Amino acid sequence: MTGASTTGALPTEGFSFRETARDGEARTGVFVTPRATVETPVFMPVGTLATVKGLTPAEVEATGARLILANTYHLWLRPGAEAIAELGGVPAFMAWDHALLTDSGGYQVFSLADRRSIDADGVTFRSHLDGAKKRLTPEESMRVQRLLASTIAMVLDVCPPGGATRAEVEEAMRLTTTWAKRSLAAPAAEGQARFGIVQGGVHEDLRRAHMDDIAALPVDGVALGGFSVGEPLEVMHALFHAIAPRLPRDKPRYVMGIGTPFDLLEAMGAGVDLFDCVLPTRHARNAQALTWRGRVNVRQARHATDGAPLDPDCSCPVCARFSRAYLRHLVKANALLGHRLITEHNLHFYGELCRQARAHIAAGDYARWARATAEAMRAGDEIGPEDPGSRGRRAG
Repeated sequence: MTGASTTGALPTEGFSFRETARDGEARTGVFVTPRATVETPVFMPVGTLATVKGLTPAEVEATGARLILANTYHLWLRPGAEAIAELGGVPAFMAWDHALLTDSGGYQVFSLADRRSIDADGVTFRSHLDGAKKRLTPEESMRVQRLLASTIAMVLDVCPPGGATRAEVEEAMRLTTTWAKRSLAAPAAEGQARFGIVQGGVHEDLRRAHMDDIAALPVDGVALGGFSVGEPLEVMHALFHAIAPRLPRDKPRYVMGIGTPFDLLEAMGAGVDLFDCVLPTRHARNAQALTWRGRVNVRQARHATDGAPLDPDCSCPVCARFSRAYLRHLVKANALLGHRLITEHNLHFYGELCRQARAHIAAGDYARWARATAEAMRAGDEIGPEDPGSRGRRAG
C-alpha cells in the first residue's frame, strides 16, 4: 500500500513520528527524539567536524535548528571516536543541546573513490590526513556512531556515482542491503535510532525495489541516498515524486545531501521530511547570500554603497542590523565576520523556508506557494543560471 508502514517493528524507545497535516503528497509532522522534538519538514545544518562552520552552537540554535548532522568518517579520523566518547559524545563535545544525526561514512565511499577499495565485507580507505590505512565495515561504522553518541545513526551504504551503469547500481544496492542488516545487528547506543538508506541510482524500478527491501527492515526512518552525485537535476526531482510518497508514512523520510532551495521545494512537495546539505554554509564562504528573491552576490560592485539588508523580507539578526554595503566591505577585506554573518543569514533563510512550507501545507496551498516562491527566486537571482549552485552533499 502506497505510503503505508511496511513493518510491524515498534519504534526505538523515546522516538516517534506523527504526521500532522497533508496537502497532496506534501506533509507536516512531529518527530520526537530523546534530545529534541522536531517539526517537519526541516533542514539540518551540516556540522561535519562537530562544528557548523563559522557559528557557535547558540547561533545555530537561534536559526531554529534542533537537529544537525556530523560526519562519522571525519570524526573517526580526527580527533577519534574514543576521544570524543571520553568527553561525553559529540553533543557534549561541541556543546549542542539538541538532536544529532551522524552519517555512516557511506558518502565517502563515493567522494573518496580514488582513496578507497570496496569488497563484500567493507571499505578500505587511505586517510586523506596521513595516508594511513583505515578499515570501515558496517560493524565498525555502528561502533563509531555508538561512541559519537548521536541521536540518529545511519546504516553503512554504498553510494554509486550518477553515471554508474545499471549493473554497478544493482551491486551497490545488494551491498547496501547486506550491510544494512549487519548494521542493524550491531549494538546501538542507548537512545539511538537507526535509519536505512535506499539506493537505486536514476532507475525508478530499482529505487522502488530497494525501497521495499530497506523499509521492511526494523529501521526507525528511511533515507533516499545517492542523489546530487552527478545525475541530471530534472531526473532527481522526478524521482523524488516517484519514490518519496511510497515511503512509510509512520516514519521520517530523509533525502540525503540536497541542496538548493529549489531542491527542497520539490522534495517537500513529494512528502520528504528531513534534508541536509553544506550549500548554505559553503555559499556563505563564497559571499553568496540566499534570499526570497534569489542569491545575492555580496562581492558585486552594485552593493558597495547599498544600505539595504540582504533581504528586506528576512527577520534574521543580520538583516535587522547590517547593510549589503557593510557585508561587502567585510568580504572584500577578507574579514571573518563577513562569512560568519552570511552563514547566519543563510541558515536562518533555510529555517524560514521550512517554517513557511509547514504553514502552507497546513493551509492547503503548498503547491501554489512553492511555485510562486521558486519563480521569485529565479527572477531575482544575481548569479544565474536557473536553479543554480553547488549541490555537493557534505565535506568529502
